[in-house]
Parts: sequence; C-alpha cells; structure tokens
Amino acid sequence: MKPIWIVDDDQSIRFVLEKALAREELAVRSFTNPRDVLAAMEDDEPQVLVSDIRMPGGSGIELLSKVKERHPGLPVIIMTAYSDLDSAVSAFQGGAFEYLPKPFDVPKAVELIRRAVDESLREEVRDAAQAQMPEMLGQAPAMQDVFRAIGRLSQSHVTVLITGESGTGKELVAQALHKHSPRAASPFVAINTAAIPKDLLESELFGHERGAFTGAQTTRRGRFEQADGGTLFLDEIGDMPFDLQTRLLRVLSDGQFYRVGGHNPMRANVRVIAATHQNLEDRVRQGVFREDLFHRLNVIRLRLPPLRERREDIPALAKFFLGKSAKELGVEAKRFTDAALARLTRFDFPGNVRQLENVCHWLTVMAPAQVIEPKDLPPELSGEAAVAVAAVVPVAESSAHEPAAPVPPPASPAAPVVAPPVPGVAADADWLAGLEHEARQLLLAGEPEVWDALTRKFEARMIHTALDITRGRRIEAAQKLGIGRNTITRKIQELGLDD
Repeated sequence: MKPIWIVDDDQSIRFVLEKALAREELAVRSFTNPRDVLAAMEDDEPQVLVSDIRMPGGSGIELLSKVKERHPGLPVIIMTAYSDLDSAVSAFQGGAFEYLPKPFDVPKAVELIRRAVDESLREEVRDAAQAQMPEMLGQAPAMQDVFRAIGRLSQSHVTVLITGESGTGKELVAQALHKHSPRAASPFVAINTAAIPKDLLESELFGHERGAFTGAQTTRRGRFEQADGGTLFLDEIGDMPFDLQTRLLRVLSDGQFYRVGGHNPMRANVRVIAATHQNLEDRVRQGVFREDLFHRLNVIRLRLPPLRERREDIPALAKFFLGKSAKELGVEAKRFTDAALARLTRFDFPGNVRQLENVCHWLTVMAPAQVIEPKDLPPELSGEAAVAVAAVVPVAESSAHEPAAPVPPPASPAAPVVAPPVPGVAADADWLAGLEHEARQLLLAGEPEVWDALTRKFEARMIHTALDITRGRRIEAAQKLGIGRNTITRKIQELGLDD
C-alpha cells in the first residue's frame, strides 16, 4: 500500500499525525507546502492526501484542484483551523473526501484517514473491474438467463416479447437484441404505443399520404418504413388500441401495410420486438387484446426480473449510475460506503432500475460529501425511520408551499408524507403517547424482554439522530447527548449502528 501524505506547515500537526498513523502501521510522508507535493507527484502517488487549507506558498483548495486533475479518484482530506462555511463548501465542491476542522481529536482523525484508505483501496479494485463497462449489468441468475437468451437469439430474426415491471430495462434488452443480430447495421426504431394518442398512433406506425387529414401537408414515412431492414421496438404493446391491433397483425403476417390515406400497399422487412408490463393473457381474457396477435408476438418471451429479485446487482448498478450522473453533470463522481450500499440493497425499489438511477442522480446533486453514507440517502430509502416518526407526528394538511430543494420521486404513489411537528403542539405528549402505544401492544402480545427491546430502540434512535446532526462525529455527538466518549463507542457497537 502506498503511504499517506501529510501536508501542513505546522510541525506539531505533522508530528502528531505521523506518530498516530505509525501506531496504525500506516506509512507516512510529510510535506510543508503544496509546491513540494506537486513536485513529488511527478514520480509518486499517495494512498490518501491530508492537507491543511492555509499554508505559505499555496492553499489546500488550490492543491486539491490540481491533485484531482491528475488523480481524480485520490481521497483528499482538507483540514483547517478556520472553520468557515466558504472553506467547507470549496473543499466539497473541489471533490474533497472529508473536511476536518482543527483542533481535532487524534483517534477521530486516524479513523477518518483509515476510512479514506479503505475507500482508496476499493476505488482501485473498482477501477480495474470497471475499466470496460458492459452494455448491461447483472450477475444475478435471473439476469444471466436473460443474457444467455440474447446470445441464443443473436443470429435470429424471430419476434420477441419482453415482459417485466416498469423500470426493469426492457428497452435496453431490445437494443441488445438488435445490436447482436444480423440487423445491427440497420435502424433500431422505438415507439411507446401508450404515450401517443390513438388518433395519431396509426400515422406514427404506418405513415400518411399528403392530404390524408387536416394538417397532413406532406407525405410522411411511418415507423415501419423507418425501420426497414432493422428492428422496430413496440413498447407497452398491451395498451395498443384494439382496432390498430388488427393492422399490426396484418403487417406481422405478411409484411404489408397501407399508409393513412394511401391506396398502394407498402412492404417493410422489419423484426418486431414488443414489450409490456401487463399480463397479456389477462388482457386477452378481458377482450381488450387480440388473441391471434398475442400468439403472433409471443414467439419467444423474455421475462425481466424486478430489482428486488436481483438484489446482488444493486451495488454494481448504483456505482455505475453514480458515475454516469457525475459525467452528465460534469462533476467529481461520489462514492458509496459499504453501509450505504447495504441499505440500498435492502430496499425493494418498486420503480426498479429506473428508480435506482433517479436516486443516484439525486445523490450526485444533493449528498453533502464525496462519500455517501446511509444518513445521506433520500428519505424514501429510510422506511424504518419514516414509519417510526409517522406513528407519533401528525401529517400536515396539504398546503401551497413548495419544497426548498429538489427531492427524488416517491417510492410509490401511496407513500406517506411525514411532516415536521407543528409549532405549538405538545411534542412531549406525542412521542410519549407513541411510546405508550408500542409498549402496550408488546405487553398485551406477551412479548419477552419488552424493557430491553424498547430501550435499545430508544438509544439507537437518540444516537443515530445525534450522529446525523454532527455528520458522524462521535465525540461531538456524545457531548450533545451528555454521555461519555467511551459510552457512545460501546453503544454504537452494541446496537450495530456501525453497519
């Protein structure tokens, strides 16, 4: 492992950190100014860089910027005796791993550096593994089955029906089927049949002749003609109007169709891939989907699993989407802690991969630090906390005020909105009433060790809240709670809050 580089013009700071890191068996190299650091980087590179913010010969913020240009993934910890907002904002905007105000607690500083080292080592492994990202991600057995099916269909022209919940990536699979088929050099044309009004859908699919209807000033080629020789992807086929299903069936049967207002038959050599989140067998039984069209489409069926059935893929997908969002926004890519990834993996994601991508985009914009911890995740992923608060806090009535910052989409339309306590309401009575209610339920149910169970919940919530307020600084959290440093460390371990 490469050494930790310490940059500070204060000899006492360098001495204290050198000794503390030596006890952790971490190699250290010290510098007194940014100029020497940049010169050393011509031939060497640290595992982690810890830099003061104000030094003769340059600032830590300027050093951070130059270091990130050369080594974007290098964790940089900025420390300063000037704990002002501008410095903190500049540090994080520049891509700092963490911001460490002076004077600092030495064990806490060592713990932070150790976290940065772990993250740096993970980043090295991740960079090697993701040197070439695949077009689709998935190690789960269900996704491997999909990949194998794409491989078996690679030389085929057969019609494919892709099923799966909304947000599972059905269009990505359709694109992969096209890309790995003999038609790859020809167009891939997609149309969402549910997103286009019925009166326009026929023209979109088959085109129209000039003067066919009001506003048809010119002849227009439809999607079948545009996809000639290639692939036409019909998304949400289950919502196609019944009368248009008949015309689609004709095209699938003999490749022939008429433009709207046209009299000459047109032909198109098109491979059709359809997708739906609905159960087409049920739609057939309900009489809203043609049975003969269903059998024509259902030659080969691929089912995409929801994200909750492939939880092992969530960490890789989350890291990929985080990097993608950073690239789109032109900012430094953030990183997840193992605990944050574990929290993501436990969430059901009713919106599937699309919802996970939206969450990662939100985190790229809103997460306060470069390393994302569980407390940084959006409210929708804190289901346990939301339920607990909802039990004791009244839900505010609808009002016209707008949120102060962008928030991610809710997990589901029915997700409850948890409001802060209303001024003037007796908050003490509210939470005590909630505690009494839970205790009564447990006692009446004959649950064992009710005292210990509720005490653990109370302590865990208190410590979690204090750590959230202090952004993970345990000593400050202990001071705010009025307990000792050793006590909070022991309680965190006992209650499993490190996870």
